[in-house]
Amino acid sequence: MSAPRNGTTTAPARPGTFAAILRVYPYAKVAMPRVYLGMVSALVAGLVALLIPQVLARLVDGPLQDGDSSRIWGPVAIVLGLGVLEAAMIWLRRWFVLQPGTHIEARMRNGLYAQLQDLPVTFHDRWPSGQLLSRAMSDLNIIRRWISFGLVLLVVHLLMIVVGFAFLISINWMLGLLFVVCSVPLWIYGYVFEQKYSIVSRRSQDQSGDLATAVEESVHGIRVLKAFGRGKYALKNFASQAEDLRGTEIEKARAIAGIWLWLLLVPDVTFALCLLGGVWLAADGQLSVGELVAFFATATVLRFPVESIGYLLSMTFDARTAADRFFEVMDEENTITDPADPKTIASPRGRLVFEGAHFRYPDSPATHTDLLDGIDLELEPGETMALVGLTGSGKSTLTALTTRLYDVTAGAVILDGVDIRDLTRFDLRRHIAMAFEDATLFSASVRDNVLLGRPEGTDEDLAEALDIAQAAFVHQLPNGVDTMVGEEGMSLSGGQRQRLALARAVAAKPDVLVLDDPLSALDVDTEALVEAALRRVLASTTALIVAHRPSTVMLADRVALLENGRVTAVGRHSELLRTNDHYRFVISSLEDDDPPADVAEVPDDIPDDITDARRGVTS
Repeated sequence: MSAPRNGTTTAPARPGTFAAILRVYPYAKVAMPRVYLGMVSALVAGLVALLIPQVLARLVDGPLQDGDSSRIWGPVAIVLGLGVLEAAMIWLRRWFVLQPGTHIEARMRNGLYAQLQDLPVTFHDRWPSGQLLSRAMSDLNIIRRWISFGLVLLVVHLLMIVVGFAFLISINWMLGLLFVVCSVPLWIYGYVFEQKYSIVSRRSQDQSGDLATAVEESVHGIRVLKAFGRGKYALKNFASQAEDLRGTEIEKARAIAGIWLWLLLVPDVTFALCLLGGVWLAADGQLSVGELVAFFATATVLRFPVESIGYLLSMTFDARTAADRFFEVMDEENTITDPADPKTIASPRGRLVFEGAHFRYPDSPATHTDLLDGIDLELEPGETMALVGLTGSGKSTLTALTTRLYDVTAGAVILDGVDIRDLTRFDLRRHIAMAFEDATLFSASVRDNVLLGRPEGTDEDLAEALDIAQAAFVHQLPNGVDTMVGEEGMSLSGGQRQRLALARAVAAKPDVLVLDDPLSALDVDTEALVEAALRRVLASTTALIVAHRPSTVMLADRVALLENGRVTAVGRHSELLRTNDHYRFVISSLEDDDPPADVAEVPDDIPDDITDARRGVTS
């Protein structure tokens, strides 16, 4: 099933409303006993309300007709007692259903979040974050309200209508049958209403998700919008989407207004016809005054259940749409899973091998060749391998294969003699850690961000990782390593975020360290210091480094050249410069922002080989 875009969804035929909502039952099963008790309480309250007219009939035909005031107090006391019982049952209904809905919502939200964490990166590449957010919040809120309120009242009101019709027919079969026949148009229109409203409801909820995506993107990109003066442009696009949603909401309101027209008009017409018939029957002696009072009192009690059906139906169809949207995510197939019989690496050494590794994106046209078209590459334990290639050659995708962010579509990635698909994902990611060029931090403290991959790490581990990443700036923050960095770490500079992301990878103390151009946002002096510190780590750790600067290449023991989806050359930097024309072209194209040596002052404590790299030595 494809992700919704611009309020539309490509989906197979939808199941019926009952079947769609019934899928929620596994999440609601534990809480349903209290919901059932709430239904029973509400039903008792409804039945009690239907009994009161029967008492009134006997009061009118008995003491009031005879003029015996002494016999009035008994029926009055009964009516009072029934009224108190009805109020108590309504209170009980609310008490029973108050908590179950929140537990069901929490259980579904936790399940959705776990599914989102488990699904592969290819899923998140396709789905807008706002659509996922609207499912996790507004859709589950709709389901909770329906279970706690809509479901209970819908079931109870339908039963009350059936029982109430039986009471009406028992009072007088002609008037009761007239009442039932006049109600038939309501059920016909209810079916038509479902067909129309379900479509509009789905469109509304999808458009809400698109609007949430627009808000999220504009907030995350606020610096770009302000820098380019495009705030009004973003507002115009947002207003257009908001207007589309407004139009859909108006269409929903019109649909609801349509059914309300029938729900108000039909009962009024029915009352008028029954009144004419009732007066005629009473005048003809076929119906007593007390029975006529009981008939219309019962019909009045039924008026609210009948009128509420429209609201409860619209709530039910909203819940059905919300359930559909929820299960669209839950039904997504996870193509990257743990093996049924996982293996372990007894003696981790860090030997990483790509054997004929292929990869293509799922939506890639069949006529296109694989992005990675048979990668053969071996990294020995403790070796540092730089990966270079032109932009778009697949370097970042290759690094993502190592931790199964993507799975190879053919071939294999081998870690210490074990296919990484035979390891659990948790075990694999304990052995391999990554640092990305786009450094993402979380709304947590510096400590929590750096120790994310190794939460049991000590203060010494934290200090060592920060030292290697040259992140001493954290000690100048208001609360040091306990400072909250804010959403996505945007309170920090790009270079600071990148250093913390590098520290996070180092703190995990993996057997294999994968670095996707982790130094791109650093100034040349800081980069040189980081590279010098990294050499201590890389001396005992296998590393695969995507390089976009000659200085990063100089960190490596060997260099792999990626060209047309294949590794076409592997060797030392100096060897490839002498023997490979394409390598020389790639190296010359690498962006190196270092100023000339006669302008930049090189710190004394930086090794000569790092200094040479900073000066762009390529031959």
